[in-house]
Order: sequence, then structure tokens, then C-alpha cells
Amino acid sequence: MDLVPALEEPLKKVLGPATAKVMAEHLGLHTVGDLLHHYPRRYEERGRLTHLADLPMDEHVTVVAQVADARLHTFASSRAPRGKGQRLEVTITDGSGRLQLVFFGAGVHKPHKELLPGTRAMFAGKVSVFNRRLQLAHPAYELLRGEGEEAVETWAGSLIPIYPATAKLESWKIGKALQTVLPSAQEAVDPLPESLREGRGLLPLPEALLKIHRPHTKADVEDARARLKWDEAFVLQVALARRRHADAQLPAVARRPKPDGLLAAFDDRLPFTLTEGQRKVSAEIFTDLATEHPMHRLLQGEVGSGKTMVALRAMLAVVDAGGQAAMLAPTEVLAQQHHRSVTEMMGELAEGGMLGGAEDATKVVLLTGSMGAAARRHALLDLATGEAGVVIGTHALIEDKVQFHDLGLVVVDEQHRFGVEQRDALRGKGKQPPHLLVMTATPIPRTVAMTVFGDLETSVLDQLPAGRSPIASHVVPAADKPHFLTRAWERVREEVDKGHQAYVVCPRIGDEEDDPKKSGKKKSAEDEAEKRPPLAVLDVAEQLARGPLRGLRVEVLHGRMPPDDKDAVMRRFAAGEADVLVATTVIEVGVNVPNATAMVIMDADRFGVSQLHQLRGRVGRGSAPGLCLLVTEMPEASAARQRLNAVASTLDGFELSRIDLEQRREGDVLGQAQSGTRSSLRMLAVIDDEDVIAEAREEAARVVAADPELTGLPALRTALDALLDEEREQYLEKG
Repeated sequence: MDLVPALEEPLKKVLGPATAKVMAEHLGLHTVGDLLHHYPRRYEERGRLTHLADLPMDEHVTVVAQVADARLHTFASSRAPRGKGQRLEVTITDGSGRLQLVFFGAGVHKPHKELLPGTRAMFAGKVSVFNRRLQLAHPAYELLRGEGEEAVETWAGSLIPIYPATAKLESWKIGKALQTVLPSAQEAVDPLPESLREGRGLLPLPEALLKIHRPHTKADVEDARARLKWDEAFVLQVALARRRHADAQLPAVARRPKPDGLLAAFDDRLPFTLTEGQRKVSAEIFTDLATEHPMHRLLQGEVGSGKTMVALRAMLAVVDAGGQAAMLAPTEVLAQQHHRSVTEMMGELAEGGMLGGAEDATKVVLLTGSMGAAARRHALLDLATGEAGVVIGTHALIEDKVQFHDLGLVVVDEQHRFGVEQRDALRGKGKQPPHLLVMTATPIPRTVAMTVFGDLETSVLDQLPAGRSPIASHVVPAADKPHFLTRAWERVREEVDKGHQAYVVCPRIGDEEDDPKKSGKKKSAEDEAEKRPPLAVLDVAEQLARGPLRGLRVEVLHGRMPPDDKDAVMRRFAAGEADVLVATTVIEVGVNVPNATAMVIMDADRFGVSQLHQLRGRVGRGSAPGLCLLVTEMPEASAARQRLNAVASTLDGFELSRIDLEQRREGDVLGQAQSGTRSSLRMLAVIDDEDVIAEAREEAARVVAADPELTGLPALRTALDALLDEEREQYLEKG
């Protein structure tokens, strides 16, 4: 069944080519249906004015306010040397604050006539700062005239919808375009099964669309939102439920460890006991591995909660059962680190086929892109013959040349750094679909796990192993209090004097390729505010070695160094032959040096919340307490500073991931855009709507179990096809 043609009508036929082009390019809206699902961000009430006091910097805003005064100034400039330049300054107020509007040149005539004191209007523009005051330069505006003259059909009802807009298309123009297409809402096909809709007291879809765009009361808005949230949650969960259902039909080889094999020998060697959490999660994984359908499990655990140990035991169980296990790491530094720690933990059990290897031993092979040809040939041969039971590598593992004897388990470390295509290619290396274990140290709130990873079963490791120390975190406001920064370097020296080591992390490398002028990237408001490029590793290392850390052994590590050099630096630091490592975020994941107790993060405001939490997890890994100093030049009132205060105030990664998510929005849950600019969720907020998501997941599982092909629910199939356009369909397929 096709979507009702009225909603598939291209916007250029309905609104004209110019408006349609802007909508397509700037808002991603192509059809009448797309526009109907472009919901208002908020609503203005007549008579209630927006708070000018809360305007965000550098964003396009729409405000409703009253003109307080307007003054026309003349000035001399290069274009108008004889004092003929004109500037109109208009001050508007809403009771909570005042805002200046400026118009220049020929642009002053119309507003000078129209924006008289006492006039009320909607203004739209980009908030900037001039002379330390907020202003809108050349804003677009729409006068709000007396009730009699106002175009009733444009602002019907008492709530004015304010739409997510762009510089090229103000909110009220979007509102007028919606006025044109709104009658088509009557023909919207309702994806919710009738029994579900009536059972939950939800509005029919056409009514919800009318009420979201033209509400008469706040209750209208609430009813419409409740309904539209259910649509998104339910259709998305049906997509995920169908995928889980399809995965459960795939065959896989059951892998059960031998009672006295490699895994048992490894457990006997362990110098410590596993935590309760590690035992519980391992049991869940072993149950999955013993079934004849592929495991799809997400293992999330705090930095340092012992995920690698759990993953290694799963890999050894598969080797025990005659298969091979591959671990995919996002960077060479991390692959080498994993290889080192796995071979150390296994000892002679990792020396299969070698003198001194234990009888149950297997080979543990490393495969990265920068290996020499001979070593690489050797590694590939060990994989093809089955000699190597465990392989650890970067995306070099995915290349066509790599053949496995019998791939039984794929472990993906730091899920968020891998494209779906990469995981898919590795899964395709097995004779039958291998089991899949995805690990992440970025804690994921339950709702996000149900949405983004809704096709995976989830295990959580939430206790830290014995012997991990607390980490104290502090914000160092370098601009307001320079002596705090001086003290920070003194603290680093104190740690080194005690026999410990420290990291200093910077956002850039600092060689010329990295020059922000050349990268042509648009700067954010905060970058603009401080007008300086982020601090760079090479510059900072040199300044520290000459200045506050003179006499200490300072080394540098970044992603563009040759792999052998990187590995050599990491080995020297791990062996205690360097005191301070100045690095980029290459150390963010998996680097394990228990003797490193202090970390100073320069320009900490340039990093995301989860990234700061990950970086901080590199210290306090031994018995001595850790210290993390977040250095920033951002002013106290800025959002960036609040974000850093949040990181300093808690070590709870789940709490921080909520904060991070609230700031970034959810990203495209099904597609590859993982940050908030384009989201397939228009109404659903992953954090706030936990109940709706959980209920929709249960309903979806019921519907799919009863009718996997949705033959009895053609409207739901249609909605699913619309959600899973080509790209997302593939994304879900590959998972």
C-alpha cells in the first residue's frame, strides 16, 4: 500500500520552487508529509512576552517584543565619507530584558517607518555580541497588528507556533507554508493499530497534526505531543523488534567451553577473584554463546570496570570450543595495548605451538595496518590455518585478504568509533554468522540503550574492581585565576616527586596541517568569543619543558606519529622512563598505566562530557588516588563552564551521559549522523520519555511476535518504510 499521494506531493508544486528549495537545502523537507512533521519548537502566547534575558549566543532566535525606542544615526565611513552613512538602532523589550536591533545603509528606511515605539512584532535573527551587549543585526520581522487587522488564518488561536528556523527562512514563513498544506493532514495514514491507540486514549493522527500546528489551548499541544511521541517510539521499536526477530532465526554454531580446557586453565592463573558483576555478566554471555543463534550483546561498563577481562574470557570459551575470536579496536595504540595486556594475562597460555607454551595454549596474533610485510604474512597464515585462536587488530582485520579458519566470536571495542559497514564486513568472515559482543565505556542511559542499541541485549558492569582509587576532579579557571594554573603545574611536580607520572591532554597536534585557518571550519560562538585556536600538543610540550616542568622527562604522543614511534613512547611511559606524557585524545581509550596519577586537560571546554570522563579514567588505575584538572578560559557563566563543573562534580558516568545527551540531543538514532543536528526523532526526547519508549518496546515486541511481516497492519508497514528509507534500512540490516 502506498503512502497517500497528498502527503507525498513535492513541496515545489505546493509552495513554489524558491521556498521549496530553501526548505529542502536547509531543513531537509521535501514533501508535504515532511513539512507536516516539522513541529513547532515552542509556542508564544499573545500578551506573554519571550524572555530576552535567556537568549542563546550565536543561534537563530525568534522573539516577540515591543519597541521601546528607535534612533537614526549618521556617520562617516569608507563607503559614505561625507557623514552620509546611516545606522538605525532599535531597542526592544519584553519586560525581562532589553535587546538592541541594528539596521544599516539602505536597509534602515522600512524599519524606520514601521518600528515606532509601542509597536509589537516578532523578530528573527542571529544573536551576536557588540560592545559586550547582545544584539540582532538586520533581523527579519513581522508586525503583530491589532486583532482586527491581523491575518486571522495565519495566527489562528491564541498560541503562536515558533518553528525551528534558519537564517534563510524565518519561523513565520514556515508557519504560512504550513497554513497552505495543513488540509492534507486529514489524509495522513495512521500507523498505530486501532486497539493500541484506543487502549491508550491517543488522538487519531490527522487530529494530532492539526493540534500541534494550530492549537487553541495548551491541552491541545499536550494531547498532540503525547500522540506524536508514541508514533515515533512505536515505529522505531517495531523496526528494532523485527530485526531482533530476524536475528533470532539465523543459525550459529553453539560454543561451549570444555570443563578442563583453556578457560579453566586461565581462571586458575588469575591472581585475583572476579567481581560479582564480572561473574554475572560472564554467565549471561556464556548462556548466549551456547545457543544456536548468534549472540548480539552490548557490554557497557564504567572506565576500568574490567570489561576486557570479561571479553577475554568469552574469547577463550570460543577457542575452547574449537572456534576463533577476533577483537576489533579503533586505533593502533589501543590494539597494541590490548595485545600486550592479553598476552601478559594469559602468559604461557598465549604461546600455542611455541616452546614453553602450555598444552591448552593458543596463539594470540596482532594485525594492524602498519605491520611489516613478513610479520603480516605470518599473522594471516596463522588465522587461515586456525593456529591463532585469538586475533586483536584494527580495521586491517576487515580487508579482503584476511581469511579465518572458523570465526566464532567478534568483540568490538568502543562501539561508537566503528561504522556499521566495518562491523558487518568482519561478521561476514565467518562460515556462519559469528556471535557478536559490543563493548563501550561510554555509559549509556537505559532509554538510549533501548533505542540506539535496541537490537542488542544489554549487560552492565557497574562496580569497579578492588584496588581502583578515587579520582578528584577540579576546574582550573585559567583566565579568571591564573595562579590556579601555576598551582596545577606544581601539583604535577608533586606527583612526579612521589614517583608517579602525569598526562597533559591538548585538543590539537599543532603541526601545520592542523591549522584551523586552513581547515575552513565554521567557528562556534565560543571559539569566536576567544579568537584563538585550541592549544596544541607540540607547543604545550615545548612550553612546559622550558617552563613550569623544566627538568622533568616530558614526552609527546599524537595520532600522526609513525606507529613504531607511538608504540615506543607508550612503552617508555608504561615502563616509567618518562614523567609527563603530553598527548592528544589518542590516550582516551584503553591506555593502562597504573602509576599515572595526575591528568591536566588543557582547553577542557573543547571536549565533550563523555570524552572528558573517558580521559579522566586513565588516572587512578593503581593504588594511589587520581587527580584530574580541567583547565579552561571560559567565563564562569558560560554553558561550557557549567558542563565542566558537572564533570568535576561526579564520577558517575551514567549521570554524565545524561547531561551530555541533554546538551547534544539524540542524533539520528538509526542513521549515521550521531550528533544532534539531524535526528529521526522529532518529538521524542530519549532522556525524558523513558516510559513511552519502554511501553512502546513491549507493544512492538507483542505486535511483531504475532505478525512478523505486519501483513495485517498495512499502515504500520507504510510508516516503517518511510522511517527506514534506503540508508537507514541498510544501517539496521548491518547493525
